[in-house]
Amino acid sequence: MGRLIKRRWFKVLLGVSATLAVGALSLLRYGVLQSGSKVPIEPFRIAGNLYYVGAADVSAFLLTGPAGHVVIDGGYPRNAPTIIAGIAKLGFKITDVKVLVNSHAHLDHAGGLKALQDASGAMLWVSKPDADFVAHGGAGLPEIWPLRFLLWTGLFRFPAPRVDHTFNDGDTIRVGPIELVGNVTAGHTPGCTSWSFIVRDGDRDLRAVDVCSLTLQGASLIEPEAYPG
Repeated sequence: MGRLIKRRWFKVLLGVSATLAVGALSLLRYGVLQSGSKVPIEPFRIAGNLYYVGAADVSAFLLTGPAGHVVIDGGYPRNAPTIIAGIAKLGFKITDVKVLVNSHAHLDHAGGLKALQDASGAMLWVSKPDADFVAHGGAGLPEIWPLRFLLWTGLFRFPAPRVDHTFNDGDTIRVGPIELVGNVTAGHTPGCTSWSFIVRDGDRDLRAVDVCSLTLQGASLIEPEAYPG
């Protein structure tokens, strides 16, 4: 009789614990997807045809040209409206953005890509090593174990955009006179990309570089290597 009562209580406690765990994970996922800077920041010109349209703590850039514009990085999911509003405040149209690129396949840099893509109709270019991760909302990334578990639960996944084109290290993406070189600097993610391009500022040609993260994340440098080579 005593064992039966204990077994029943164990089942009740297990059920309550499972319910609370699911609820906590759902709340955490909501918090993650809604994360991003809440500090307002005005968009501004950096130099020539290069503008800042990101948040206070997550960057995004607008590169303008006569044949269409380019946006680099999408921030968190909640940052997409800020980026779109920033482009409008600068006097440009989101529908004139023809190409989207990003630095890497994490929530804080790829989370807003789908919303930006839906609003602009732009083509999304992603490095080949990161393309599958972006197309699946960050799922499958070779992270350290705790983050890998959170990705498996869906907590750190983001709305998956449509990947239209992929590129290799050193390839150039062109939109009229705009030329962006995608330099794959793996480590933070397999296809972490640092972008380099020329900005025309008055009578000067300035070389700009948007550097991907310099930190390793889930990357083994010994056998078996996470990113061989």
